[in-house]
Amino acid sequence: MQAIIQYPDFDPEVFSFSLFGMELALRWYALAYIAALLLGWWLVARLMRSNSLWPAGKAPMTPAQVEELLTWVVVGVILGGRLGFVLFYKPGHYLQNPQEILMLWHGGMAFHGGLLGVTTALILYCRKHGLALLSVADALAVATPWGLFFGRLANFVNAELWGRPADLPWAMVFPTDPLGLARHPSQLYEAALEGLVLGVVLLWLVYRRGWLKVPGRSVGTFVLGYGLARFCVEYFRQADAQFITPDNLIGFVIHAGGIGVTMGQLLSLPMVVFGIVLIVIARRRV
Repeated sequence: MQAIIQYPDFDPEVFSFSLFGMELALRWYALAYIAALLLGWWLVARLMRSNSLWPAGKAPMTPAQVEELLTWVVVGVILGGRLGFVLFYKPGHYLQNPQEILMLWHGGMAFHGGLLGVTTALILYCRKHGLALLSVADALAVATPWGLFFGRLANFVNAELWGRPADLPWAMVFPTDPLGLARHPSQLYEAALEGLVLGVVLLWLVYRRGWLKVPGRSVGTFVLGYGLARFCVEYFRQADAQFITPDNLIGFVIHAGGIGVTMGQLLSLPMVVFGIVLIVIARRRV
């Protein structure tokens, strides 16, 4: 099996320099997080300036509050993403090596954990300031796909989270793959579905269909859309090494009779259900 498209020779560092004897570097992954947060901040603040998009012609928060909320979101992403990875993917390892939990520079973040962290931060912030939770969540939902888009592109640049072996014209051999197999560039599939497609759909619904006027409808669409996109891409994405055994090369965490689900699919199923519930409840309010 041979890749037809050559994997680009990316340098994971944008630039590096020495300061007081220390080697410092800006990596593409960090730049993706910065770009995602800044774009999300800008987009949410823009939505808050457009009162006509919201119920009763009034945005649920001010642009100044968006800046304060950004700090809460950053903390939620980091704590939730890291703890999610620790609990969902490598609980045994971190139970034996608890000192590594705080070593973020070694990698290891889980989107589902980050989502729970952001949700917790959002609930606490809205309660503190008496804001309409669902409307604020709707605004964050519109911005989130673009952060996912940058994040998945960074995964591709880092040659991580690659896909399963494939015999396709666009398959690639990733330099980090010890087996040197041609694989699905599943990071690009996720960037397209979870980021670009979902982001464009939400912007169209907000600006052309007025979905922010009904609280909960936009965040329900995001949660449902992400859950479906992630569930589908899991068929092409290589499962985490800890779930693969000689008898289970696909990496199913639950399987019977040749049918199974991966950890990513298992965590996405509740999102699909929750997204549908939110949309149904919102429609009843129309």
